[in-house]
Amino acid sequence: MPIVNQRLEDEMAHISRPEELTHIRSLFDSGDELMQNIAYALISGNDRDVDELTKQALDQHYEPNIVLDDGLIAGMAVIGIKFRDNIIFVPEVLISARAMKAGMAHLEPILSESGVEPIGTVVMGTVKGDLHDIGKNLCIMMLRGTGFVVHDLGVDTKPDEFIDAVTEHGAGVLGMSALLTTTMPNMGRTIQAFEEAGMREFVSIMVGGAPVTQEFAEDMGADGYGQDAIACVDLAKTLSRIASHAPTNESDAQN
Repeated sequence: MPIVNQRLEDEMAHISRPEELTHIRSLFDSGDELMQNIAYALISGNDRDVDELTKQALDQHYEPNIVLDDGLIAGMAVIGIKFRDNIIFVPEVLISARAMKAGMAHLEPILSESGVEPIGTVVMGTVKGDLHDIGKNLCIMMLRGTGFVVHDLGVDTKPDEFIDAVTEHGAGVLGMSALLTTTMPNMGRTIQAFEEAGMREFVSIMVGGAPVTQEFAEDMGADGYGQDAIACVDLAKTLSRIASHAPTNESDAQN
């Protein structure tokens, strides 16, 4: 369906990369005007409208997954691009995150009761020495909304903390974030720590952050690089399909 919400259409002007514009428009292809209204309310940070429109959609018997995908996640995809390109900043992201939380308050109980199996388990954290987490948190929000179980280790995460979390939760995917060029090498050190612990084959590792590039990810030995929250979700889906299950204790890792 073409975009009929003119204010949402106006948001498309902020997306400068043709391939991203095509991708974002595709997210709205299956959504009707109500879903587009939810997406725009989220982009504008109007938590009250997101709350009311999400409830309205459920009252009209929309499937929760439709509301999630075509409304909330589609809106957050636009936020992710605008944040990356410095069109909006941390306060605006937090306001939109609050709006998404308002919608998820209606959806999460229904999704939990449906007994749908999660897509996979992901451990996420900002690397040692780095205290930035807005981009990481945006990725986590979208990963959870898409159906992943995500364990957030926060910021300043040491290599052994990543290892312990992957082991404890049986995570098939590990995501690391860095915003400082001085902390980027700690991604490589963490990957090396997994290798030394005999854990590397059990987990797929993805990296991201403003200064991180595809070339850097390859040099560090990561399995993938995501330039924004949209790419993070797509990459996690791919990696979760191919990842082996992590061992659940140290003896398994050594065998």
